[in-house]
Amino acid sequence: MAIIGIMDSGMGGLSVFREIRKALPSEHYIYYADNAHCPYGEKSPEYIRARLRAITDFFISRGAVAVVLACNTATAAAIESLRKEYDIPFVGMEPAVKPAALDTKTGVIGVLATAGTLKGSKYLNTKGRFEDHVKIVERVGRGFVELVEAGKLTGPEAEEVVKPALEPLLAEGCDRIVLGCTHYPFLLETLRKVAAELGHGDVEFIDPAPAVAKRLVQVLEGRKKGNDRGETELYASGDDAKLKEFYASL
Repeated sequence: MAIIGIMDSGMGGLSVFREIRKALPSEHYIYYADNAHCPYGEKSPEYIRARLRAITDFFISRGAVAVVLACNTATAAAIESLRKEYDIPFVGMEPAVKPAALDTKTGVIGVLATAGTLKGSKYLNTKGRFEDHVKIVERVGRGFVELVEAGKLTGPEAEEVVKPALEPLLAEGCDRIVLGCTHYPFLLETLRKVAAELGHGDVEFIDPAPAVAKRLVQVLEGRKKGNDRGETELYASGDDAKLKEFYASL
């Protein structure tokens, strides 16, 4: 049985976990929400790397054979150093710029992400491969993470928060928008509603979570299969009540 650690700054990584669980339903998962230190978006790379070392040590102490960084900001800040420091595989978030660039009809794609992700080398390298072929417009989803952590996924407050980030992307002609933070897919209903109200009901939002699940399957190939019933342990650095409630709704 493979024990797999999955972490995020909060509950957003559950959007990745639900895809992983579909692909590998029989494994033993340990999900860690670092909600006492959330959000990561404005924190320094050094701070995030220190948090990731502590969380990785916790996973290894519990027997994890692989770790998923279900957080774009954490991936950008820490995955390369973690791979050098630890002798287990790490799977991180890949910016879904490529599928958006290949699928756009207008030649303009949007990226919604945290400030940390947009400044990270992983995203910048990916962007550099496609920006000569398509126009890439970026916006920070200010307040998005806080909405999800508070469980406010729909309604007037959520719409008021997402509109200032979404409206400029649509005004630029984006027909594909990459969700560059694992919290953001939980706001998909609100994003679609606001886009439709702004006259862009045909815009497509791209979630990279399925690709992460596929990569984890590849990483675990050849290892002992799961126990056929699956197990999940939930941990948080802060209050875990909302985490458990959110998990139960998946």
